Amino acid sequence: MFQQHYLFWLAGLILLVVAVMSWRDSANPRRLTTGLFWALYGLIFFVGDWTQNLFAQLVGVEESARALHITVGVLVVIMAVIAGCGGVRLGRYHQRSAEERQQSAKRLHNKLFLPALVIPLVTVIGVLAFNHIPGLQTAIFGAGNHATLVTLFSMTLGCLLAWVITLKLTLEGPAQSLQEARRLLDSIGWAFILPQILATLGLLFTSAGVGTAISHLTETWLAVDNRFVAVAVYAIGMALLTMVMGNAFAAFPIITAGVGIPVLVVQHGGDPAVMAAIGMFSGYCGTLMTPMAANFNIVPAALLELPDRNAVIKAQVPTGVLLLMVNVVLLYFLMF
Repeated sequence: MFQQHYLFWLAGLILLVVAVMSWRDSANPRRLTTGLFWALYGLIFFVGDWTQNLFAQLVGVEESARALHITVGVLVVIMAVIAGCGGVRLGRYHQRSAEERQQSAKRLHNKLFLPALVIPLVTVIGVLAFNHIPGLQTAIFGAGNHATLVTLFSMTLGCLLAWVITLKLTLEGPAQSLQEARRLLDSIGWAFILPQILATLGLLFTSAGVGTAISHLTETWLAVDNRFVAVAVYAIGMALLTMVMGNAFAAFPIITAGVGIPVLVVQHGGDPAVMAAIGMFSGYCGTLMTPMAANFNIVPAALLELPDRNAVIKAQVPTGVLLLMVNVVLLYFLMF
C-alpha cells in the first residue's frame, strides 16, 4: 500500500541531491554551508518509524520518541545558525544565456503556462477520482480515512506530470531541472522552511497556555464588556498575532481560546460559526502585511528578483488595513 512517508522520502531525496550539487559548485562562496543546510533539511524528511525503532534499540521504547524529537530539534537549530550567519548563498546553475531564454520564450509562448496548470488540474481530478470511484482509495492506500494522503498523492502526481511536460517543452534534461530547483531554493534560502517552523510555533504557543494569558489580559485591561470593543479586540488581535507568527492557522486557536470563545461566544452570546469565519479572514489581513508570512510575501519577491524584498508587502498593506476595518464591522453586525 502507498504510504505518506514515501512522499517525504521523495522530498528528502531531492534536497540531498541539491546539497550534493551545492558542495560541487565552486562558484558558491559558501558552498559547504549551503550544502549542509539543504542536507540537514533533507535528512529531516527521512526521519520516521524506522528512525524511532533505531532509537528504541539504543535508548528504549519509552525514551525513543523524546530522543527523536531532540535530534530533529538539534538539526533545526544547526540550520538556524547556518542561515543566521549567512551560510546559504547563490552559486552557478548552468543556465541558458539571456538571448537563449528569449528565443525559448518566443518559441513556447503560452505553452509555458501548461505545466503550472497541470498541477492543480491533476490534483482536482485525482481527489475527485479517489472520492467517487468505489474501491480506488482502498486499493491504493488501504482501509481507513486517507483524505490528506489523497490530496498529497494527487498533487505529487500532478507535479511529476508537470515535470515531464516541462522537460519535453524546454528540451532540457533532468539534471538541469534539479539545477533550477537548487537555484530557487538558494534564492529563497531560510524562508523556505519558515512555514513549517511557524506552524510548530503555533502548537507551542497553544500548549504553553498563551491563549489563557491573552484572555486574562484582555478581560483585565480592556473594556470587553462593550460588544464593539470585544469584536475589535478579537479581529485586530487575530491580525496582529498573525503578523507576529506569520500564519493565521497558528494564531487562530490562540486568539479564539483567549478572546473568541470566552468573550464573544460565552459572554456576549455570539454565533461561533460567524466568529470563526470572519476571525480567520481577519488573520489573513495580517498575512498580507508581514514578512513572517514568507511564503506569501518574501518568496515571490525573491523569485521575481525584485530589488525591494518588502515590495509585495508595501503593495498589500492598504488592502489589508481596509479589509480588517470591514471585518470588524461585519463581525459586529453579523455575529449577534
